[in-house]
Amino acid sequence: MITKKNLFVKDFLLNKSLYLMMLPVLIYYAVFHYAPMYGAVIAFKDFSPIKGILGSDWVGLQNFKDFINSFYFWRILKNTLILSLYSILFEFPAPILLALLINELRNKMFSRFVQSVSYMPHFISMVVICGIITDFTNSGGVINSALVHFGGDGQALLQKPEYFRSIYVLSEIWQKIGWESIIYMAALMGIDQEQYEAAKIDGAGRWRQILNITLPGIAPTIAIMFILRMGHLLNVGFEKIILLYNPVTYSTADVISSYVYRKGLLEFNWGFSASVGLFNSVINLILLVAANQISRKITKNGLW
Repeated sequence: MITKKNLFVKDFLLNKSLYLMMLPVLIYYAVFHYAPMYGAVIAFKDFSPIKGILGSDWVGLQNFKDFINSFYFWRILKNTLILSLYSILFEFPAPILLALLINELRNKMFSRFVQSVSYMPHFISMVVICGIITDFTNSGGVINSALVHFGGDGQALLQKPEYFRSIYVLSEIWQKIGWESIIYMAALMGIDQEQYEAAKIDGAGRWRQILNITLPGIAPTIAIMFILRMGHLLNVGFEKIILLYNPVTYSTADVISSYVYRKGLLEFNWGFSASVGLFNSVINLILLVAANQISRKITKNGLW
């Protein structure tokens, strides 16, 4: 009788080299991703580094209750959701549009130039990126000086809470549009070129070809990338926010990840900080599963 164990042993003997190549990756995830999950128990304790995880007092769900009932809960949840939704509405489609535009270029030299220029911001350090943004939006900066000619007051834009979200999302588009377009460019390369030839014979113009061939051809890739994005809906990057925000803009800039940073590393409230982070992870998991199920029903594509 053939069992799953027998099939695995047979496959292992046939592909020993591939399994050995996979072993370092499995070890990496086991050591750096799964083993640290034990530390999530801190969220249910009044953690003290002196007592350690096992010696710290157990408080159950008290940290979660304190977070949900705190003054900051709805503010940081609202800010996180708004920034994430803005990113999905504006930053997620941007690399798709860039890939489509580059695909339509007939001058290959110009196409490579556009790709190279759009990739560059991805390789710049986040600290440098935030320094550029701060300098350009400061009073007397390039952007602010231009706005003064259109009636602006010249005050530093990062000191105005109402402008923080726009600055954050626009800088995310500038920084990521080129790099994230690579996967869509690869998907475009996989479309059968004979479909375009047939469409031309039938009299279809470039716009009709994009609607009926190009977009359906990369739809599975778009669906997968959207599911992955939904899984990180509440994980707004705290590095850029911490480098750009200040107490004046907390009302619109403070998000879950920056709140975890302040409570955990600045105020040394590790148990409370861990509970906020665990809450964030659980919500992201629920969103990921939901997005995957919806995608499978609508587009027949999913991660699993």
